[in-house]
Amino acid sequence: MTISAPRWDMTNVYPALDSKQFKSAIKKFRGQLNELETFLKKASKANSKTEPKKLGKILGEAADRFNALFALSGTIGPYIYSFITTDSRNKEAMRILSEFEQVNVQTSILQTKFAAWAGKLGKPAIKRAVKFNPSAKAHEFTLLEAAEQSKYLMSEAEETLAAELTLSGGNAFGKLQGTLTSQMTVDFELDGKTQKMPMPALINLRSHPDEATRRRAYEAENIAWEGVKETLAACLNGVKGETLLLDKKRGREDNLHASIDAARMDRATLDAMLGAMKDSFPMFRRYFKHKAKLLGREKLAWWDIFAPLGKTDKVYSWDEARGFIVTNFNQFSPELGAFAARAFDSNWIDGEQREGKRGGAFCMGLEGVKESRILSNYDGSFDQVSTLAHELGHAFHNECAWQAGKTPLQQQTPMTLAETASIMCETIVTEAALAQTTDRQEILAILEAQLNNASQVVVDIYSRYLFEKEVFERRAQAELSADEINDIMERAQKAAYGDGLDENSLQKFMWTWKPHYYSSGFSFYNYPYAFGLLFATGLYAIYQKRGAEFVPAYKRLLASTGEARAADLADGFGINIRAKKFWADSLAIIAKRADRFCEL
Repeated sequence: MTISAPRWDMTNVYPALDSKQFKSAIKKFRGQLNELETFLKKASKANSKTEPKKLGKILGEAADRFNALFALSGTIGPYIYSFITTDSRNKEAMRILSEFEQVNVQTSILQTKFAAWAGKLGKPAIKRAVKFNPSAKAHEFTLLEAAEQSKYLMSEAEETLAAELTLSGGNAFGKLQGTLTSQMTVDFELDGKTQKMPMPALINLRSHPDEATRRRAYEAENIAWEGVKETLAACLNGVKGETLLLDKKRGREDNLHASIDAARMDRATLDAMLGAMKDSFPMFRRYFKHKAKLLGREKLAWWDIFAPLGKTDKVYSWDEARGFIVTNFNQFSPELGAFAARAFDSNWIDGEQREGKRGGAFCMGLEGVKESRILSNYDGSFDQVSTLAHELGHAFHNECAWQAGKTPLQQQTPMTLAETASIMCETIVTEAALAQTTDRQEILAILEAQLNNASQVVVDIYSRYLFEKEVFERRAQAELSADEINDIMERAQKAAYGDGLDENSLQKFMWTWKPHYYSSGFSFYNYPYAFGLLFATGLYAIYQKRGAEFVPAYKRLLASTGEARAADLADGFGINIRAKKFWADSLAIIAKRADRFCEL
């Protein structure tokens, strides 16, 4: 389905890429970088024996300077990105992005220098010093984390070289993957008319009501990937090769280690969650088999995973999507509803499907104007309504932090917790849709949407985790061909989906278009989604018990996700995330939906 949807408005950020305001911001950013470098040279002369009050002042000023820098880069970067992601053929934006990245690499270098200095100071000295300065005290968690993570730094010269080389290494490969996949089009016959479809639109046909159309789209997609698979394999090899080398040089235990630290969790938590996920596979396979039965199939093929069930003729116009989301957000919290209305009415969302635009959906904050922007590829389906709700949750998360006066350093949220608000908002919308109907076909459609999403976040994410783990292991020995990568992907899918799917019709090319695999700065961009779903599901169950009194504590949680480890934040709600039981209890809630689905 295609439907009229708006483009976002960025003019209140900067008038244009060639405007004097934008150029002035770039100039100011360069100046801040140089000033911070000069400051850190002087500051680093202080050591653990420096008088605590003096050291506290230095640490407070360092935090203030980094915050000012991140506030500006957190405006400039997303602004440029808004052009790149919506039009990958915008050569001027690509040039400006490249220039900014080359300047911004100094930020990484300065962060590394600061972390190395913090490590030399040591945690005891930092804890003594922060008591004497309000800004230092407010950023105690960040300062102590920097000191802790400094043990995984190479020498200053090596870290500087790594930061500079990644622009033409892992970062360049990631850009190539994004540009290539966003510009691909396929001639495809739809509704009796052959049209040139962007890959995101072709992939979205996986939810088309007609089985023949879904299968033809799947086949056309695979033919298209076949033609570019070696280029994309080179991109993946480049990104993972760089990560492998740097993790080894930095003394990481393995390639999962940095991801776990970035997620502010521990292996006990990850093992407990993954174990509960694996235990839930029989329930999800029962769902897949029942769906196949409802579709008149013996087994579910890949192109049928997203096949709609129940009443599927409902197409939500953009205004209808707005109304549905705002109304139901209001039921949770009038503040959340008003916020969503503001996002729609202020053109914060780019929903139109078009060639050259990145696939999928995301939300990004613009620190300078304290606003968010959301990219989606809206097609009028309930699935896309849920996606909008999901991304608005990310935006509300940003809003809670800004309302609480949190600084950029205090807002540095791990991905595990970054998914909390988004999945909560998605749950609000889907649960509301389910509660507002008694029609069997509508109930079937909504339950299908819930379970389909959960299966992707639990079962498919598990397969992606297995895939990336093996890619790292194999890439450490040699570069991988596209066919080898395909094989790894298929085996990972078989391990997760089991007999729930037809093993002869999986999607070996899943790795080609998922940008998650192509970030040299963040590996295992998968299990945090499962953490987010199951953590938010547990929180939603608490909300159902507590009602309106839950909301203030929930907002405080969202405002504080950059200032504590995941387990500590969960403790505030009486949740022990290191215990398998919590994750199993959340999955049990999903299992009840599966039971209801299988009864229909």
